[in-house]
Formats: sequence, C-alpha cells, structure tokens
Amino acid sequence: MNQTHDPKVVLITGGSSGFGKACVDYLAAYGHRVYGTSRRASFPTGSSTTHFPLIIPMDVCDENSVAAAVDFVIERERRLDVLVNNAGFALTGAIELTSPAEARRQFETNFFGVHRVCRRVLPTMRRQRSGLIVNISSMGGLIALPFQGFYCASKYALEALTESLRMEVKPYGVQVTLIEPGDFKTRITANRVFAAASTDPSEYTVQQCAAVDVITENERNGADPRELAALLGKIIEQQRVRPHYLVGAYFQKLAVWAKRFLPASVFEKLIMSHYRI
Repeated sequence: MNQTHDPKVVLITGGSSGFGKACVDYLAAYGHRVYGTSRRASFPTGSSTTHFPLIIPMDVCDENSVAAAVDFVIERERRLDVLVNNAGFALTGAIELTSPAEARRQFETNFFGVHRVCRRVLPTMRRQRSGLIVNISSMGGLIALPFQGFYCASKYALEALTESLRMEVKPYGVQVTLIEPGDFKTRITANRVFAAASTDPSEYTVQQCAAVDVITENERNGADPRELAALLGKIIEQQRVRPHYLVGAYFQKLAVWAKRFLPASVFEKLIMSHYRI
C-alpha cells in the first residue's frame, strides 16, 4: 500500500478489535499517525512511541481517562486532524426486562462516551480551524430492531447529536460525519451483552431467541470490517464530507431507503418477518 503524502494525526476509540482495529491498521499502513485506544492498554514509553499505530489507554465512560488520552496525543503532535468515535457495545433484551441501570450503561458508552471525547478534542480543532470527527453509528440508528431497543436508541441519539454538532462547528472549519454500517464480521457478536432478566425464561424467550439467531447469522455472514476502514480512508482525504455514509450489504441499504417510502405498518411487518417474530 502506498503511503499518503499528507499524513494526518488520527485518534480512534475502541481500537483493539472489530471496526476500530481494522481502521487503526488500515490508516497506519497508509502512513497516517494513528492512535488507537483500549481500556486495557498502557501509555507507551521509550522507543515504542516512535512507531505507528500506537495503542493508548482510554475508557470513554471516564472523564479523566478521556482527558489523559486526548492530552497525550495533542501534547505529542501539537494537533489532531481526525477523531473516529468507534467505542461501543450492543445490549440485547426485551425492553420490559432491561433495567434502567443496564440501559444507562448502554448510553454511557455509545452516546455519552462520544460526547465526552468530542468535548475534549473540539477546543483544539476549533483553534486549528480544521478537523474531522467521524462517528461510527449503525443502520440500527435508522431502523429499530426487536430486542435491540436500547442499542438502537443509543445510535438514534448519536444520529441526532452528530447532525446538531455538524452545524455548530462548521463555522470553525471542523467537519462532522456519520458512518452507518450494516452487519459485519466483528467482535460485536461475541461481546454481545444480554440484559440480566432476559436470560431467564419469560414470555419473550421464544421471540428473543429467534431474533437473536437471525442477528447472529447476519453478523457472522457479514462483510469484512476492512471495507469500512477503506471507506474511512477515502472520507478523511475528502475536502468536504457528506452528513452520512451507509456501508454494508445491498439489501440492508435498500431497507433504509424502503423505510422512507413504505407505509410504517408495512415496513414493521417486513422487519418482524425478517426477525421471525
């Protein structure tokens, strides 16, 4: 792979697996100065700080951890060109059986985590009069799925946050966009978190098992995360970025368009049929 003639300083949250790792590896191979984050990492020392990518510690749910990671990058580089908010997880379970504490944890990572990191990097980007923030959302932020209610809600909220932020920071030369992936082969399948009460037999058990089987099958047969990484590589080289970028299987992209034009009741029946409930 040819190295870029315009290397950028890039910070990618959740950079140890899945989309994050694919993006870290792809952009670093292309010559960018890439910092990935992981909750289990340590700050590098000595000669290990001269090679990229670098994996540094960050817990997006901890204000001090976010500050330490962002400050580490900016103190070393004196700038930050691209932030990719990728850290997140999927909470699964019937809404009735999901506790408020479990729902809050989903939002702490997928929504408030993004907010924390954005708040920390924006003063630098505004001062530079340049920068790009890429929020990794999901087609689940456009189409709600059964037994994924709080995951989808966190991504729906991220969609709105990103659209508002895009307008607020545009006058300062900062661009903001969303990547909305469908099903990919990532660790989201193995790392899926189930609401505690949803693992016990209940009125929802049969439908939940059927829906989760379909979700798991779609993910295991999904595309390679490097497809999203390649898209990100193209986006960060553009002078002007679009508000949204869909990436994934054709039929999933088609479903997003279908929701806009089909009667709501018809679309709901199609979704329920696909997830076998």
